[in-house]
Amino acid sequence: MSKRIGLMSLLIVFLTAVQAQEKLNYAEVDKQSYQLFLDGKWSELIEFSEEARKQGIDFFYLEVRTGIAWYNQGKYRNAAPWFLKAYASDKSFEWLQEYVYYSLVFSGRSSEAIKYAPYFSDALKKKIGFHEIGVTRLAYETGYSFNPDFESLKTRAFSTEVNLGEDYGEGYFLKNYSFHSFDLSHRVAPNFTLNHNLTYIGVNREAVVDWSGQTTSPISINQFQYFINPVWVIGKKLNISPSLNLIFGSGDVYAGYLNRDSSKAYSLLKTSYSDAVFSTAVWSNFGNFSPGLDVNAGKINDSKFTQLSSWITYYPLSNTKLYITPKVYFKSGTDGFGWNAMGISGGATLGKIHLSGQYLFGEMENFVESAGYVIANFPGRSDRKMMGSIYFPLGKKYQFVFRYINQNVIEKYQVYTGGYKSNTLEYNYLKHTITAGISWNF
Repeated sequence: MSKRIGLMSLLIVFLTAVQAQEKLNYAEVDKQSYQLFLDGKWSELIEFSEEARKQGIDFFYLEVRTGIAWYNQGKYRNAAPWFLKAYASDKSFEWLQEYVYYSLVFSGRSSEAIKYAPYFSDALKKKIGFHEIGVTRLAYETGYSFNPDFESLKTRAFSTEVNLGEDYGEGYFLKNYSFHSFDLSHRVAPNFTLNHNLTYIGVNREAVVDWSGQTTSPISINQFQYFINPVWVIGKKLNISPSLNLIFGSGDVYAGYLNRDSSKAYSLLKTSYSDAVFSTAVWSNFGNFSPGLDVNAGKINDSKFTQLSSWITYYPLSNTKLYITPKVYFKSGTDGFGWNAMGISGGATLGKIHLSGQYLFGEMENFVESAGYVIANFPGRSDRKMMGSIYFPLGKKYQFVFRYINQNVIEKYQVYTGGYKSNTLEYNYLKHTITAGISWNF
């Protein structure tokens, strides 16, 4: 008898709960959600709003309260869709405009935030520093790269290793290089930003020629790169970012030749070159994921190519304080179009300091990164690259960055017989790069 009473009691409790759920209505949902909002019970508010929607109840203020609940937990990517949904119903509230803007910015979706900003109140535009046209960012970065194996490579007996004999052998060994890079971003329309970069690179190498004896000569290379990159958003969240990177350079070529009397002589000649790469990147946002695609086509070192990469960024905390991005690269080559590299990058924010890192591996020759912003056009290839960066702010508008890059580079000692390439010997070295920069956000 007692068991029956117990079962009946459980059944009554269950039916009461079901009946209570069925009794949810607009007024009750509005009342309870508002009380949870006032009490700051964000997790309970999120759960309650989910239950209300399961019962077909949703309205402007429930959307706003849900967004604020996620926002106050620091989960901006979860908050943004609710603010945007409410904003689509009523754009007049300045406080809602501000929530829309910052939930997108703190989600890593600044381009989308800028798209909404022209429709905000004048007071809010002033508060967030928005201007429909004008300069938005300036930056300068400089760096120094060196080859710690330079001396050992320069004195290495390559001629013996390849059994050179009477043939002609040469190698161009990297000593160091430095660069200076300037960035300028400006908004030319409310939803159209242009990014520019001008970079100068000065390279120092040592030419070693083995031809019945050995001669050497320092050589220099001067290279300028101009990068232009418009960015805009199509629809609600499709980001489009084409770019063009133009490279112009000149350098020395040290070579031997035969005089009319068959005596050997050497000369240092000047040569010039130009390369170009066109890129287009597209990406969007879905919850805590941001997938993207990048297509590059161009000519580097007189070699035409097409490179494609695909990535997906995951934000486990639903904000930019922690993210990870695996990326895969494909490229056209002599064997057709196929995989050539993989990479993984990520970042984390600790207080005011932001740390980021990248690891790349594969067959990286004439390699394009960052949607055409970084182009590796050095003679040779790389099979591994690691980079770490640390960012820290100074005030509200300035940011400093320091980077360290470690890259394994593979180049060739070339042998010629009768003026034609007949043999090669690959060698590798670790290139170390240290950079520092500052940016100014307007």
